[in-house]
This record gives sequence, structure tokens and C-alpha cells, in this order.
Amino acid sequence: MGKNLTKRAEDYSKWYNELVVKADLAENSGVRGCMVIKPYGYAIWEKMQAQLDIMFKETGHENAYFPLFIPKSYLSKEASHVEGFAKECAVVTHYRLKNAEDGSGIIVDPEAKLEEELIVRPTSETIIWDTYRRWIQSYRDLPLLINQWANVVRWEMRTRLFLRTAEFLWQEGHTAHATEKEAIAEAEQMMNVYAEFVEEYMAVPVIKGTKTASERFAGALETYCIEALMQDGKALQAGTSHFLGQNFAKAFDVKFATKEGVQEYVWATSWGVSTRLMGALIMTHSDDNGLVLPPKLAPIQVVIVPIYKGEDQLAAISERVAPLVKELRSKGISVKYDDRDTQKPGFKFNEYELKGVPVRLAIGQRDLDNGTYEVARRDTFEKETVNADEVVAKIEFLMEDIQANIHNKALEHRRTHITEVNSYEEFKEVLESKGGFLSAHWDGTAETEELVKEQTKATIRCIPIDAKEEAGVCMVTGKPSSKRVLFAKAY
Repeated sequence: MGKNLTKRAEDYSKWYNELVVKADLAENSGVRGCMVIKPYGYAIWEKMQAQLDIMFKETGHENAYFPLFIPKSYLSKEASHVEGFAKECAVVTHYRLKNAEDGSGIIVDPEAKLEEELIVRPTSETIIWDTYRRWIQSYRDLPLLINQWANVVRWEMRTRLFLRTAEFLWQEGHTAHATEKEAIAEAEQMMNVYAEFVEEYMAVPVIKGTKTASERFAGALETYCIEALMQDGKALQAGTSHFLGQNFAKAFDVKFATKEGVQEYVWATSWGVSTRLMGALIMTHSDDNGLVLPPKLAPIQVVIVPIYKGEDQLAAISERVAPLVKELRSKGISVKYDDRDTQKPGFKFNEYELKGVPVRLAIGQRDLDNGTYEVARRDTFEKETVNADEVVAKIEFLMEDIQANIHNKALEHRRTHITEVNSYEEFKEVLESKGGFLSAHWDGTAETEELVKEQTKATIRCIPIDAKEEAGVCMVTGKPSSKRVLFAKAY
């Protein structure tokens, strides 16, 4: 199986697009801007979804489902929210088709115009807060902690598989609280849940921070985020959590009776991650030979490839392998025994390397005679011969070691690509020559932020949560600054 992947150093963007398709993760669809997620890609997303769902439920959240369609009037109730999404909305105006009288095909029936247009949800705050008005009456109904797994549509003209598509899959949490303090704590908690998931399961190091006012979610008073750095030196926003204050409660008149019987507006949060995480996973770890997957999210953690001549050899190998497969599965390790007779072992090795399977076992006649397996790890390409009675322990070790190794490799890449700069000239030079995160003083104004974006295409990715107080001056204007922020070009 020839990979023929473009090298990352030659054209990173082309390498990414080719890898997504050749590794059978996704492909473009017949609908412009929308993708088909193929079974192997969806299997990775399912593992992400399953683990996140556990973590949400452990923090007290429940799943529900809300309509795909939102009446146009709902969006207009929160001014900054509608302004933030207006240019990305898909609008349903009619409810019926009919055959054209001239026989030219199907047309929209002009007599079937909706009284009020429906918006295909770009996010669900408005429809959910209209619902919460009926669900929340008193302090006994709070906190209300709801999550939704769904698809959303944000109309995009320039798309890239997983990273930016018109329709994508995600989860969106929407919570209501009795106090401002509780809501802020919830928003911070979910940022930390996302960070834990991305670090521990995706093996992607992230920086936790808050967004600047111009980069906040539409309608939020504060946006918390986790930012990751890709191999090409560009940043990727991996997840966001928003403190919404009482904006949506006031827009949709969601009040509750306190213990003292006083009517007050509730406090809100929303938070979400999407299939964009698939892009982060691919771009953080993969190499010129294909995907490199963390064992915790790999659909196939171990593949076993028999090398044989004739049916008798295959039967003997299969008999040896069967109890190993059973034992690995009993330990929660997903394993595939690939005994297809339609492809040669070399083809299979290439295929599983391209698909990022963490551990590959090969077994031939010599291994049968010697009671061994050849064990190869995907992250370093190291191979060794392991005795059959030690192979399960070896695989269990590799599951942890590969997970840790690819995380540490990504962490080291990020460490060497965070550069402190003190002048605008230095900033521009490092941005073009090295990329990565640039730590710089900023005067706190939207005007300076916009100027940097216009001139360099770099944006403030976040104000790090752990940023230390440090007297300095803005690299652009020379005005006083109390801490550094992180700039980068981003996806």
C-alpha cells in the first residue's frame, strides 16, 4: 500500500489534507463545505465522545436534546449573540417542493413560505434559554446542568476537513445557576475538564487562558479556552467555556424565586468542543508516514499480522494467536487479527502504519518455532522480539509508554516554540521565521490587537491563567502593561 504522502516540510497543509483522506478518516461530500466522516474516523470520535461523556456526568451534567431549528425571532433577543452569528446562519424559508409545470424538475413552492424563517442552529443558547424559562421557577431547580451532543451549521466558504466545515459535530453544555460565583466556577471547571481530557487522552499539551474581549464568544462576559500548538507553529483553539452572566436570562426572562421569595435572574454558562479536536489530534502527533494515535483513543490499539505460506501455517498461527487476542480483549485492549488472504504482509504493515495503530505484532513460522512475536511500536518504529509469555505485559507497558512519549514529544515542541519578544520588529521576525506562541506585552486595547492582526495575521490566542504579573510596555505602542499574552497565527 503506497502512501505517497506529501512531506510536512514541503507543504504542511497538503500533507494534512492527504492524510485525512488516505487514512480513511473523512472525505468531502456532495454538499459543498460538508464532510463525510468515515468509519475509522468516526471510531476515534466515538472514543472521544465516550470519555468526555463520562467526565461530564461525573461533574453532575445530564444529556438532553433540543431542536435543530431556531425561530429567527429568538436570535434577535440577544443583540451581541445575533451579531456574532448573523453572517454564518443557514435559513429555512419554505416548507414544500413541487414539480415545475414546464417539466424542468423540482422547484420550491412559492405558496409554501414559512410565516417566520427558521435558522439551522449555529449554537443553541437561544432555543435552550427559551426552554429554561419553563424549567426554572425557584432556587430548588438550580443548578441546571445540561449537555447536548448534536450537529451545528455555521456557513463556511473556505473549508478544511475537521478544522472548518459548514456542518460539524460537537457537544454544547448549557447551565443555569443561582449566583454569579457559581456560574464562574462552572465555566472554569469545564475549561479544566477539557484540559484534562485533551492532555490525558489526546496526549496534546494545552495552555489554559481567557480570551480578549474581541475574541470572546458572542454574548459572553468571559471566555475561557485551551490552546494547543500544531507542528507547523500555528495554534488551534481546542475548547472553550463561557461565562454568560445574566444576558440570556434577561433576554428570555428566566427568573427564579430565592429562598427569601425574591425574583432574580439566573446566571449562565455554555461550553463546547467539536470534531475540530480530530484536527488537533492529527496535526499534533502524526508524521510523514501517516497517523500517530494515542493508545487511549486508537480504534485498534494492537494489530496482529500473520506471515505464512499455505493454509496449514496460517491455521497453526491462528491457533497460537487466538488465546492472546482473547486475553488482550479481556484487559480492555482493542486488537485486530488481520488474516486476510487478499493482501500481503507488507501491504498490511503500510496500512496500519498509515492508520496510526500504536502496536503491531507479526508472527511467522520462526516465531511459532521459537515461541515469540515481533513487536513494533508506531511512535518510534522500534521493533523487538518478545517471548510469547511476556508479550501481554509488553503490550500493557507500550500502551502507557507510547501515550506518555507522544505527549512529551508534543510538550517539548511547544516548549521550544514559546518565544518571549519585546519589540514589534522582533515579534514580526520571529513570527515569520519560527512561528509558535509569541509571549509579548500588550496595552490591552482592541485597536492595538486589531492592528497586529491586520499587519501580521497573528491574534491573541489567550491571556494565560498562570501569567505572572510583570511590569512592561506594549511592544507596539509602548504603553504600560502588567503581564504578557500569547500571540500566534491560528487555524
